[in-house]
Amino acid sequence: MTQPQEDTALKVERFHHGIRVIRAELEKIIVGQHQVLDQLLITVLIGGHCLITGLPGTAKTLMVQSLADALGLDFKRVQFTPDLMPTDVTGTDIIDVDPATGERQWRFVPGPIFANLLLADEINRTPPKTQSALLEAMQEHRVTAAGRIYTLPSPFFVLATQNPIEQEGTYPLPEAQLDRFMFFINVDYPSAEEEKRIARETTAKSAPTLRKLINGEEVLKFQDVVQRVPVPDHIYDTAVEMVRQTRPNTDEAPSFVKQWVTWGAGPRAIQYLIRGAKARAVLQGSYMARLEDLEAVAEPVLAHRILTNFQAQAEGTTSRSVIEQLVQLQRDKA
Repeated sequence: MTQPQEDTALKVERFHHGIRVIRAELEKIIVGQHQVLDQLLITVLIGGHCLITGLPGTAKTLMVQSLADALGLDFKRVQFTPDLMPTDVTGTDIIDVDPATGERQWRFVPGPIFANLLLADEINRTPPKTQSALLEAMQEHRVTAAGRIYTLPSPFFVLATQNPIEQEGTYPLPEAQLDRFMFFINVDYPSAEEEKRIARETTAKSAPTLRKLINGEEVLKFQDVVQRVPVPDHIYDTAVEMVRQTRPNTDEAPSFVKQWVTWGAGPRAIQYLIRGAKARAVLQGSYMARLEDLEAVAEPVLAHRILTNFQAQAEGTTSRSVIEQLVQLQRDKA
């Protein structure tokens, strides 16, 4: 093992312990949802954004708030409603009076997006005009207002929740918006035993207060370790091949993709597969990304980037079932 690999291995071992402590702290509040918590932590480890969907009452907002508390991040929440305007999110210029000179001048008042972690609650309750206010912030980590550029704090994450699109009064997110979310996380109902635990622990006493375990600067150190995790060449090859197979109009696409998919994932999906595999490796205490790490992040990375056609919908085939078959193809080749 070379010296850089030794340094990475030692850092991964140390940070793996820190992540386990953070997860244990979150589990004081969140009952079950282990896979969802892992995916949220992976999102933080690579500095990405995620879209969380699930029916009301499945603790989506509570998970995000608890994550911010345990990580010691500056947290802001925006409740997305049909009448919300873009400036309600990004901020706006107002006329202010200089107390010294009495002169009127324009002053920028930052919106709630100027935080380390922004919870965009029920993002699909607001029209696309307001949804698009997040585009520049999520990609460039900045806001442009009245021709001036304002840099957002670092680290910066957008964790958005949405209700299932079948519900009344929702606006589907545009493809450009969806593609900026690294993960599409689905929160399902807890098991019967977990619901019994929830009933017992939330009705007999007040909720515990989470400790602030780290801060934004230490989160950036976590991200630096993840970036240094080595990736074997065959993992790069698998990520590229899997993404290219999602595109029905290419020679690489298998027959079931041509049959069920309207369009597939773009190059950003490859980046997120690799970065997600690195972060999961750290989460598991490994200093090198493995095929199982890539498989574990394939569904949340690709689910919202694969659009199925009418035939697939009529047959009950979802993007997730397409991804399962793509993953199985890679296993059969290995």
